[in-house]
Amino acid sequence: MRVLLVEDDEPVAESLRRGLLRYGFEVEWVTTGAAGLAVATPYDLVLLDLGLPDTDGLDVCRALRRRGDVPIIVISARSDETDRVVGLEIGADDYVSKPFGVREVIARIRAVMRRVRPAEQPTGPQRYGARLTVDRKAARVRLDGVEVALTPKEYDLLAFLTEEPGALMSREQIMEAVWDANWFGPTKTLDVHVAALRRKLAGAVAVEAVRGVGFRLNVLTDEPDGAGDRAAPEAPVGPVGADPT
Repeated sequence: MRVLLVEDDEPVAESLRRGLLRYGFEVEWVTTGAAGLAVATPYDLVLLDLGLPDTDGLDVCRALRRRGDVPIIVISARSDETDRVVGLEIGADDYVSKPFGVREVIARIRAVMRRVRPAEQPTGPQRYGARLTVDRKAARVRLDGVEVALTPKEYDLLAFLTEEPGALMSREQIMEAVWDANWFGPTKTLDVHVAALRRKLAGAVAVEAVRGVGFRLNVLTDEPDGAGDRAAPEAPVGPVGADPT
């Protein structure tokens, strides 16, 4: 995802840019409203500061909204409720007050994108290999056609890891996505839930631990000659009964 960051406070912008890059976002950073409106390369979301040196950020928000429906999250040190209300009324999708944490911004970006692009979410059961299906709409998991009893957090963890099979997810990413953007407790609970998924879904998926980093989920498939299971390099197929995508 490509993010346009319009922020003139260099320490804030650099910290936010580094955080976004760490989570896999592409960032184009500009320091004025005029520069933000002049950006010609496509972007998926705008992080817009209200206190810009050349113009009021609300005017930039209004101009961006007239151009199209790109999601806009306003970030500002202004604590006046009126600014927040006006920002939302003229087209902003969310509002973050300074000071803020990077994880809070990431969580708000994901929440906004889920709202504005619901069509991109899976609409039916997704098959992972020959044995496992995950129905995100119904929040149900089946192994060999039989429903697997998962706790709510076990399900959330599996749903998150199966969004990108084979991708390495850091502990921070997982905790932020599955537990809470403001979670500051021990991450031992993550290991407990990973162990539960390994036990309940043995033979269908493998949750690989990468020391010092996090976890990746690999889909397993039976070898044609019965030699055993191996991690499948393929991405999951589309909705059950549909052509592979």
